[in-house]
Amino acid sequence: MALNNNKTTRALLGTGALALAGLVTMPAQAADAESIIRDRCLSCHTETGESATPFSRISEQRKTPEGWMMTISRMQQQRGLVISPEEKRTLVKHLADTQGLAPSETDGVRYLLEKEPNVVESFDQLVQETCVRCHSGARVALQRRTEDEWKHLIHFHMGQQPTAEFHAGARDRAWFDIALTNVAPKLAKDYPFNSDAWNNWQKVNKKSLNGTWAMTGYMPGKGTFDASLRVSKTAADNYTVALEGQYADGTPLSGEGRAIVYAGYEWRASLTIDGVKVRQVLAASADGSALEGRMFERDDEIIGGSVKAVKGNVITAVTPSYIKQGERKLVTISGNNLKGNVQLGNGVKMLKVVSRNANRVVVLAEASKTAKVGAINVKVGRTSAKTALAVYDQVARVEITPSESIARIGGAGGPIPKLKSAYRAVGYAAGADGKPGTEDDLRLGYMPAAWSLKPFDEIAQHDNDIKYAGTISRDGVFTPGDAGLNPERRMSTNNVGNLSVVGTVNDGNNNVQGEAHLLVTVQTFVKPVLQ
Repeated sequence: MALNNNKTTRALLGTGALALAGLVTMPAQAADAESIIRDRCLSCHTETGESATPFSRISEQRKTPEGWMMTISRMQQQRGLVISPEEKRTLVKHLADTQGLAPSETDGVRYLLEKEPNVVESFDQLVQETCVRCHSGARVALQRRTEDEWKHLIHFHMGQQPTAEFHAGARDRAWFDIALTNVAPKLAKDYPFNSDAWNNWQKVNKKSLNGTWAMTGYMPGKGTFDASLRVSKTAADNYTVALEGQYADGTPLSGEGRAIVYAGYEWRASLTIDGVKVRQVLAASADGSALEGRMFERDDEIIGGSVKAVKGNVITAVTPSYIKQGERKLVTISGNNLKGNVQLGNGVKMLKVVSRNANRVVVLAEASKTAKVGAINVKVGRTSAKTALAVYDQVARVEITPSESIARIGGAGGPIPKLKSAYRAVGYAAGADGKPGTEDDLRLGYMPAAWSLKPFDEIAQHDNDIKYAGTISRDGVFTPGDAGLNPERRMSTNNVGNLSVVGTVNDGNNNVQGEAHLLVTVQTFVKPVLQ
């Protein structure tokens, strides 16, 4: 299991500014990228004379923008590379465009790029035992190398971290021999430098992302939102962006900023929304009609959520995504170009339209007492969203997401801030078999919950972790305790703890609880861009 909870630090990136901050600043064309490589890199690297791989080592790898930023930053930190911020941004842009990853090559591991916290990973056992002991498997999967380059990377690990062989999980085996003989060939096969996916993607005619988009998303503590995202092109792959919309409770949101696109689809934006600096890490669809990923606060990556933006006639969200038999409630349909009559499917009537514009329709809906339990389609004119609204009889069970999580103490005058954790409750109705927890359960979606904490086990209860480890807000955001020794605790230990997060969903006279595991632990002192 690998849990990713990482922040970018200025110390890691030096004068190049923060990774994402640097990536979303319009690159100054101080010199073309190959000239920069020749001027700045060839004191160590060489020109090969081959058109396919013109520069030794550099031309035998493919990475994400963040991956290239980390590589150049490491050259600055450890090899004395002298490079200006403008040159660095130009080089990252060039390398990510020409030696990047195709969209299909990032599938399943984008959570690391998007700073999604508390992701439980599962990788091949060989890779798990040799690589994922120290960092995420996604960090491995988000790069491509020749077999020789994978072997060079293993040698680099041994030279840079010679104690790697003596770590738990390595000292009981011939770690270096296994890594070199077995792991490198496997990585070269699973994550090859040459691939049809990348070759084909380079041939695709990339679409401009100019225009107006309908965006929907979620932010912890504030809830779901829908907004209009206006994107204006300023230079090749560079845009200004403006966001105007509202949260589900009617609170407005607005902001503006800049975005840059790498490799034809990797959207990186930096905005200030209602005075808070946020980042967007999104992927554009091949046809340029959709953007999908995550938006989060720059200084607190945990405070963020998934977002989606679309062009064309599309319904992006129905909120709430459930209605109970016999219930009357307001339902918000979000999307783009929402014109025409609203239809909510069999058993659910649209009583009246409360408000509407091209991107948002709010209706008063009523479900029949005998409406069939199940997911129904929602239509606005000719635009349809399949199984977007769930009709249910009662909440049978609740899942808390994330199910496994880590929070980290901090603050108390120290240089490392606290690392929070945010939770949501997902409701389910029992399916046709009437038994909760089986394959035919009906997912209702995210539901309001009352939040509480309790000791995870007897040791946590004995050590009174519930008193010291932290608190959870009414919005499901857990804030850990202060860093440092606590004389009130046994052996003056710090404010770590082992807790259960309890979310209680009220469904009429029926209160249904779900639980998740939360480990409150010490600070992370090394915070790379990609863990």
